[in-house]
Amino acid sequence: MRLHPDMLARLPAGIARPGYERAALRTGIVHLGIGAFMRGHLAPATEAAIAAGDLRWGIAGVSLRSPETRDALAPQQGLYTLALRDAAGQRLQLIGCVTALLVAPEDPAAVLARIAAPDTRIVSLTVTEKGYCHDPASGTLRLDHPDIVHDLAHPAAPRSAPGYLLHGLALRRAQGGQGLTLLSLDNLPANGKLLRRALLDLASAFDPALADWIATQCRFPCSMVDRIVPRTTESDRDAVSAALGCRDQWPVLAEPFFDWAVEDDFATDRPDWSLYGARFVADAEPWEQLKLRMVNGTHSAIAYLGLLAGWATVDAALAQAPLRRHLQTLMRDEIAPTLPALDSAAYQAQLLQRFANPALAHRTQQIAMDGSQKIPQRWLGTVRDRLAAGASIERLALGLAAWLLYLRGVNERGEPHAVDDPLAATLTRLAPAEVLAHAPVFGDLAGQPALVQPVLSALDALRARGVRAMLEALP
Repeated sequence: MRLHPDMLARLPAGIARPGYERAALRTGIVHLGIGAFMRGHLAPATEAAIAAGDLRWGIAGVSLRSPETRDALAPQQGLYTLALRDAAGQRLQLIGCVTALLVAPEDPAAVLARIAAPDTRIVSLTVTEKGYCHDPASGTLRLDHPDIVHDLAHPAAPRSAPGYLLHGLALRRAQGGQGLTLLSLDNLPANGKLLRRALLDLASAFDPALADWIATQCRFPCSMVDRIVPRTTESDRDAVSAALGCRDQWPVLAEPFFDWAVEDDFATDRPDWSLYGARFVADAEPWEQLKLRMVNGTHSAIAYLGLLAGWATVDAALAQAPLRRHLQTLMRDEIAPTLPALDSAAYQAQLLQRFANPALAHRTQQIAMDGSQKIPQRWLGTVRDRLAAGASIERLALGLAAWLLYLRGVNERGEPHAVDDPLAATLTRLAPAEVLAHAPVFGDLAGQPALVQPVLSALDALRARGVRAMLEALP
């Protein structure tokens, strides 16, 4: 039997479930990119606010590409299971705040209407770095991006996230609606400012008066999100369904750890996400920098070195003593000195414990994708600060060298892997030195000897020794 609202009363004891009347929910949030992360982070935080009695915050989830999530959750009327897992076991919670599931290419008008609807107060996004159609090195919107070119010419049927925001807000303005809060949950520095810049660039090219309205009526708070949410596998579906006693076709797995710092700058009101542990702050930048450099930067180092060595999951990679020592030194000696003061030793120890969680089986291949979009955000800011201080980038250079080898599409065991990156067609044709000189990725660092020389040196050592021997040889 499929999970369904009619099944809630028959679930085993100990499984949390909605205690409110779902039919009374209003849809206050439209979320673009209803993937696993949104359903493991934003949704449970919103669920807590709803459970406290504020029924204005149902979420309309929008898939910008694939109908897969809609097809899985529609028969369940939007219900799904959040499984929080660690070495001690799992805790299950049924999430009920998803009120609608839309597939943008099938019905773009329905998405635009949701953005324009009077009940909508927040439009949030998890569309990954490449979903902003921007140049990752400079942060500027690519007006020559094929989806952006299309969206300027086809207001009724946009393709990109910025395009849907633009034309949804145009409809809202035409209907006399008030401004919205546009909230990025993607791992980008100053994500709210980047979103604002991209949208205003697009609006200015389409209708300057609309750009003025957006600039004055809408808000773009920056935020930092932190929770590991790996991709759900078929065995995960089977295990969760067995615990429920009915089939959940699209559960979400996550670690128990949760952090969210969001600037308290909203166009109207907002859910009380603090009930789930979120913090409303005046300035998210220190939290963003900590997350991108320490958490995401280290995660990418694990991904590329682990993938090359044949360590398929993060916990398997962390079980390798040479890699663990390398990560400890990378965080302590190269990343932490570029960050605001913090209890560095405690934070780093907690982070390694999170990464070593065996219940998540987070695949290195998943983390490695879209490196050309992630590396400018996760590593290059740290590199710039280190070079400006005249300090070593030896271990950061090793990560970049591992990424260059990842672009070959085969690990050191001779096993092939997909090179999943929007710039793959270009980068895989270039020699390593040419990749390091590619300005769309490296910006002002492109071709700089202070970057290129240590990376190429690390690349030669990785090729000659392999990952394990290279890590063992590090001081």
